[in-house]
Amino acid sequence: MSFASHDSATKQSAGNAITAEDIREGGSKAPEDVARYALYLGDDALMLAQRLGWWIARAPELEEDIALANIALDLLGHARFFLTYAGSAWGKTEDDLAYFRDEEEFRSCRLVEQENGDFGQTIARQLIFSFYQYELYRRLVRSSDPTLAAIAEKALKEVEYHQDHASQWILRLGLGTEESKRRVQDGLHYMWPYVDELFHDDELIESLGDVAVLPSSLRADFDRRIAEILDEAGLDVPDVAGAYGGDRSGEFSEQRGHILAEMQVLARQHPGATW
Repeated sequence: MSFASHDSATKQSAGNAITAEDIREGGSKAPEDVARYALYLGDDALMLAQRLGWWIARAPELEEDIALANIALDLLGHARFFLTYAGSAWGKTEDDLAYFRDEEEFRSCRLVEQENGDFGQTIARQLIFSFYQYELYRRLVRSSDPTLAAIAEKALKEVEYHQDHASQWILRLGLGTEESKRRVQDGLHYMWPYVDELFHDDELIESLGDVAVLPSSLRADFDRRIAEILDEAGLDVPDVAGAYGGDRSGEFSEQRGHILAEMQVLARQHPGATW
């Protein structure tokens, strides 16, 4: 029995969470199509972690500095799991995939790449993505790939906090002052054109069957839950057209190069360096 099918199942039954080291040291090799799917999920988490890290020492209050930093670290952990598993298909490490791929090789959705803007805009992005990610992971725990299922099980517990954090801020801003309500509503309008891309079914995901989660299957629950929290906050669900493109080809990404230039510069200037 392979590591993926044996060790992951053992850890879950023992109540222990899988780690990136478990995946790396276990010696399993992801099928290439599964690895490409894992890149989708890992790249999403990596890009958003990088965006959120900018808020450290810039958030509106000290406690929020810590909260956003913790969410960023959670997402970085998710990225490590998925990129480590994806890299096993090609003999690459998580660092190889994070630091030494070029812009067009990433498969992150455009939502997570969007600019932080003001705090209201960042919270709008957090609300959308955390609600989407929660719906995704709570289904991915039933993946027929044991490693993906184990990663999702661990990540889901953290995403439950992420969506609670975003919900509390949406309520606080939406029900606060006229200015806070305006800013968060503007943030929702800015981010909403990138929502449809989250639920786009492509040939890769369709070909994976019960290994993956069909994005379109998440949309109804996402729409219902988002509408409920926005209504409670006195905010409107934006009525705007989707952004041009709508797939994960990377062809239409405008922000990715700026994020990677900052994230990859040190590793590329000093390849192989250890600290």
